[in-house]
Amino acid sequence: MDFVQKERYGFEDLLQIMKILRAPDGCMWDREQDHHSIRRNFIEETYEAVEAIDNEDSELLKEELGDVLLQVVFHAEIESEKGVFDIQDVADGVCKKLIYRHPHIFGDTRVSSTGEILDNWDNLKKTEKHQQSAADTLDSVARSLPGLIRADKVLAKAAKAGFDWDSVDGALAKVREELGELEDAIRCQTNSVEELGDLLFAAAGIARFLNCDPEAAVGQSCEKFITRFRRVEESAAGRPLGELTLDELVALWKKAKQ
Repeated sequence: MDFVQKERYGFEDLLQIMKILRAPDGCMWDREQDHHSIRRNFIEETYEAVEAIDNEDSELLKEELGDVLLQVVFHAEIESEKGVFDIQDVADGVCKKLIYRHPHIFGDTRVSSTGEILDNWDNLKKTEKHQQSAADTLDSVARSLPGLIRADKVLAKAAKAGFDWDSVDGALAKVREELGELEDAIRCQTNSVEELGDLLFAAAGIARFLNCDPEAAVGQSCEKFITRFRRVEESAAGRPLGELTLDELVALWKKAKQ
């Protein structure tokens, strides 16, 4: 194996290591992988990097960004083996995209605010992606995104096209409407899953008026629930929660909220 171990490695070393691992005499597991088998790894590594950002942990962020970079290199190597593209093509593409979408830096366009920069970015992206209508921009939002993030992006693009409530009151009324339709669907045992989706989508619509990320908001609620659940469990004094009555659980939950 033509590989020299060092005190410090660089990006080219990472590319070489990946080629070694994917070689016929390399790692059996690495050779067996394809885009689909490591797809979830990509998602998980990205979220772990995001958690490092949220925790403001620079050392962990360095490690997690390395894991994300590994996934990029892994996917690029799979395509390189098929002769479709390699990591240099990936770099070439993103460089050209950055140059094209920053005409105020690499061209003659003049801007006076970040708002103008973002408007230019969106307009250039529409041209680049051949988006002919507002619906095309909504349809371009990745379907693989977490539901609330996708809902927020779809609604933001619809609002940019002029399709939006005048105030949060309209968004709140829509949530109440969707809740009523969900209650009806549950009573009638009809399309309750569809109506639940509509309710969650409508709730995401409130986030823009509150200037918050709905995914982050529900994340905070998860943390709050876990904290209160822990208090409930501790207050149960060793009794399994499954042995408590509903009234007892409700009482402990109210105590945990205090």
